[in-house]
Amino acid sequence: MRRPLPGILLLAALAPVSMPAAQAQAQDEATQTVTITAPREAVIRKVDKTVVDVATLARAQNGTAQDVLQATPEVSVTADGKLSVKGNPNVTVLVDGKPSAMLSGDERAVALQTMRGADIASVEVITNPSAAYDANGGAIVNLVLKRHRQPGAHGQWRASLADQGLWNAGAAGDITAGKLGVHASVAYRQDGTQKWRQSTTDATHPQNGMSESTSQTSAVFVRRIVRSASVGIDYALTDTDSVSVSAHYNQRGSRPWLDVRNVHVTAAGQTVFHRLSSGPNRQSDQDASATYTGQGAGSVLKAVLAHSSTRSLVDKSYRDVSAADDPAPALAASAGRGATGAVRRLDQATLDWTRAADAGQWGMGIDVQQETSALANYQAQVAPDTGAETPDPATTNGYTVATTLAAAYLTDKIRRGRWEVLLGGRFERMTLQIAPSQGALPTQRGQAFNPSVHAVYALSDTLDVTLSGRRSLQRPDPRDLNPFTTYVDAQNRVRGNPGLQPQLLTAWELGANIGGRRVSASVGAFYRRSRDTVIDARSFGADHVLVTSRRNGGQARATGVTGAIDWTCATALRLGIDGGAYVAQLDTPDLDQQRADRNVRQRQLTGYLTLRAGYHAGPDDVSLDAQWQAAGITPLGGYGATSGVNVAWKRSVSATLSLTVNGNDIFDGSRRSWRTDAGTLRQRGADHFVARRWYVGLVKKFG
Repeated sequence: MRRPLPGILLLAALAPVSMPAAQAQAQDEATQTVTITAPREAVIRKVDKTVVDVATLARAQNGTAQDVLQATPEVSVTADGKLSVKGNPNVTVLVDGKPSAMLSGDERAVALQTMRGADIASVEVITNPSAAYDANGGAIVNLVLKRHRQPGAHGQWRASLADQGLWNAGAAGDITAGKLGVHASVAYRQDGTQKWRQSTTDATHPQNGMSESTSQTSAVFVRRIVRSASVGIDYALTDTDSVSVSAHYNQRGSRPWLDVRNVHVTAAGQTVFHRLSSGPNRQSDQDASATYTGQGAGSVLKAVLAHSSTRSLVDKSYRDVSAADDPAPALAASAGRGATGAVRRLDQATLDWTRAADAGQWGMGIDVQQETSALANYQAQVAPDTGAETPDPATTNGYTVATTLAAAYLTDKIRRGRWEVLLGGRFERMTLQIAPSQGALPTQRGQAFNPSVHAVYALSDTLDVTLSGRRSLQRPDPRDLNPFTTYVDAQNRVRGNPGLQPQLLTAWELGANIGGRRVSASVGAFYRRSRDTVIDARSFGADHVLVTSRRNGGQARATGVTGAIDWTCATALRLGIDGGAYVAQLDTPDLDQQRADRNVRQRQLTGYLTLRAGYHAGPDDVSLDAQWQAAGITPLGGYGATSGVNVAWKRSVSATLSLTVNGNDIFDGSRRSWRTDAGTLRQRGADHFVARRWYVGLVKKFG
């Protein structure tokens, strides 16, 4: 981690800082906001966040967390689960203000695609988090789960059926009597995604200067079975103190049938074969937390202990089959045995305290996290006659990454006339240890002070101007620190880089919010910059297989404008639109070793646009959301545009029974092309995650 510059230290003394997620609820009432005065507004824009009420969203009734996020302002979600907030792809996802092992790393996309949308009450979008948050250098999306606090006993069951033979069912219930409340849920889901992928690589081998080309096409339908359960207990110790405990469990399993057609062409000839594999793949997640909240005279104390873990196994065993219909020499059948196992654990302890002051509010907190990621890779050739396995020493390995993060922050909220300012900063200390299965690597230690600024000036009762800025670090993903090589497919390997350093990020936002009885709007401009940006580095091994690694290099910048309008046209009709346009620039070292000292500069105008509409008349609710993401750039490459249109209809058959119909990506706009252009490498490809689905579901309530 880098030490702050003197100018940033000076900024820390002058820069306002907002409260952390654990204190957000205590701060909201005291923070100036711009809201629509109509009852239960779907979107509320505040100084430091946008809060979206999704408790009654039709798509959420039998949908997933990804369905909910696709209908959330300022959030863009691709069909394969990649998130961005106002064009920023560095996003931290929290649940009730807490991080979770299953919502970090490669597991996050699957978690969002299988998490029940009906469990989510609201979504908080924080585009420029203060130094009091552990945002890991990016924006924050906080999923706030529903609370069950009504006296008595209540329950509901829900079920839906979709095309492709997919369905889900679940039940939930709660009992509240006096000081004690208990709630629980169980669910079973059978979902799936059809995926198509194609790519072509033309390269010049750096060792012999020979040209070669490789093409791959693949098709797979992943049928996934998901089982989940949760339980929670709330108890009021006194009128001001309470404790709560909760636990969740998810289990996923799939057996995808994957057919990858490989064509490799060199001066010596052409080789064509199919590599077939069928898993199985498994993943399980669990989390538990305990929370104490105490309120005194003008003060709030909150303590949280949380544990989460995720365990996955991806079976990469395969068999090769000659492509008899291709004009290529016959290839003898071969087979391989392989698997990658991963375990990620996250333990966290936080203590947050706030106290009212004459001119505002003081706050302080402590956050300690211990994250451990253990991965094991096995790859072996299988003799076709005997079945004997010969492990490949280049891709059979294991390692553990242990990260300890300790942070403390101090904040001071000051109000003067029309001004409201939050002052503070966050001090972090990190210890990182990478332990390979053989040998050891030096322990990395670092510390940093991260300041931020949040300020608001009320021009009138309905118009505010805001300013926010922050400096932060983004830590490398544990998988990118792998000191070994990992098998991906017949033509690709991945090699980690234990020497990766955090990316240094700076972000500023200037905006204005206006509110009225029927219309609320916001407009803003932003600037983001990252140094030591982590990029892909590619090279060819002696066996003509492409090896992709990660490295720090170059810089990234984005400058643009954003805007949003939410309009309640009538009691029954609501419309919303938000979007942004920005110029992205990337300076990246070329992969050609002879030109590695020269950066390749790319610049492109890109953006996003989201449209929302909701109509309520009598027993019917109809909603529509449409997203469009423009083409953009990546280090030494880029990607194409995507779109999605989703519709939902909910009809209340009776006071306790409702019918829902969901149509996801009805125009099938999720196909995305991509490219890479470097001195010795040229790649073209496209990924198509077929997200088009029609669901019909029922929800029945009791009590």
